[in-house]
Amino acid sequence: MQIASPTEASVAGTALALRRALAAGTALVASAAVFAAEPVPIDTLSAVEAVQGVCAGRFDSQSLMHAYLKRARARPDLNAFITLDEAPALRAASAADTSRSARGKCLPLDGLPIVVKDNIHVAGLRNTAGTPALKDFEPPVDAPVVRKLRDAGAIVMGKTNMHELAFGISGYNTAFKTGESYGVRNAYDPTRMAGGSSSGNGAAIGARIAPAGIGTDTGGSVRIPCAFNGCAALRPTVGRYPQSGITPISHTRDTAGPMAVSMRDVELLDRVISGDAPAQPADPRSVRLGVVAPLYADLDDDTRASMDAALARLREAGVTLVDVEMPQLMELNGRVGFPLALFEAHDDVAGYLKHYSTDVTLEQLAAQIASPDVKGTYENLVLPRKLPGPDGTTVDARPVYEAAMREARPALQKLYADTFAQHRLDGIVFPTVPAVAMPAGPESSSVENFVRYIRNTDPGSNAGVPGITLPVALGATTRLPVGLEVDGPAGSDRRLVAVGMTLEKVFGRLAPPGR
Repeated sequence: MQIASPTEASVAGTALALRRALAAGTALVASAAVFAAEPVPIDTLSAVEAVQGVCAGRFDSQSLMHAYLKRARARPDLNAFITLDEAPALRAASAADTSRSARGKCLPLDGLPIVVKDNIHVAGLRNTAGTPALKDFEPPVDAPVVRKLRDAGAIVMGKTNMHELAFGISGYNTAFKTGESYGVRNAYDPTRMAGGSSSGNGAAIGARIAPAGIGTDTGGSVRIPCAFNGCAALRPTVGRYPQSGITPISHTRDTAGPMAVSMRDVELLDRVISGDAPAQPADPRSVRLGVVAPLYADLDDDTRASMDAALARLREAGVTLVDVEMPQLMELNGRVGFPLALFEAHDDVAGYLKHYSTDVTLEQLAAQIASPDVKGTYENLVLPRKLPGPDGTTVDARPVYEAAMREARPALQKLYADTFAQHRLDGIVFPTVPAVAMPAGPESSSVENFVRYIRNTDPGSNAGVPGITLPVALGATTRLPVGLEVDGPAGSDRRLVAVGMTLEKVFGRLAPPGR
């Protein structure tokens, strides 16, 4: 894609940076003339490569931002954005170029365009959480996770669309759209859903509208969109990232999580947010992964074939795969998932609305919900504090929630801890979702589809353990991305990311969508 050449001022600024860098012995080593004539190859750039390109002088931050914004404007059909912050993002890119020239060295994310899910606060931009009642709410300060990324040099190019109030896996949101039809659309086939609830991030990164972003995950919400759109993501151990400044569902289950083109990018974003030391790819011969049969049940043909091939390639690369049993995994998970999310949402969302002075009550929020699936969930379950009963009726949520927290969740956590310890595992490996993305539309938000698509991502979420997803193939029939997940022991995030980088070397990076 051709883009506008850098301005004379930016070329002159980079020439000055070059002279200073050479004098200081930093990594800014390319001449201004090189990037002035070279288009920015955003179809193939990862976030790490984008920062390296800026720091080496192959292109400047303004050119990089121009290229991604041009792609964003060209893809309104994806419904990826609620707010595309074009002019401020370009000004920030210009300021990044000037600042870099003055300091003569690069920040970890210097000039990197990122997208932010619209339930994570960015100062000066509205935070809708994908719902009409919050369409005018503008937080005054960044969420801590965003502030860490911006302090490291990242530039927010926009706030992304999402499943309304993060309560779903399809991204079919009837409150906001930029294209002709509703619902965030898949980067590889816009007739298909993007997944949720970090839907716009998945679509934008998959379509190479952005190289990286930050989303949230309660039961699969960074992993499912990346599985559907061919990107990589980390759901960190619960509590690893600060959760303030984020519209919640469940304080027990919620976490922010990085999403990006590659696992190397995820490692970088996690390092910036956590402050940990750099991680390197693990030796594949040191990696032990468990295979749990229930997570491979009821796969579609493309997912089954892709996973069979992926496991074979892991064995060939030297990874040890161990068949393990996790008795009662699904039964325990069923006693935890809905009780936590539906019960905690009432007080957590009400508290958030009050704490951040939104001037919206929980009842007012619920009254304006646009998406039928989310509206039904709030009116029938969240507001009255009910849960679905075994006979199709609803029951009082409190005793079920208390039993889940007292008995079922500790038992689920112990099951994971015991499995990892007894088999000396780095993690368990499985298909992120049991099927590729289905057609977009209201039916994608049905209860049946929700339960099916969240089946594999939900148990680790409820146990609070970290999980990564990365693409392994395009399905032979659908040509849609297939994602592989690895869940690891609580607190093993950096080892898990190192394993993810190793797996990425085995599988290679997925080709971007055709233009």
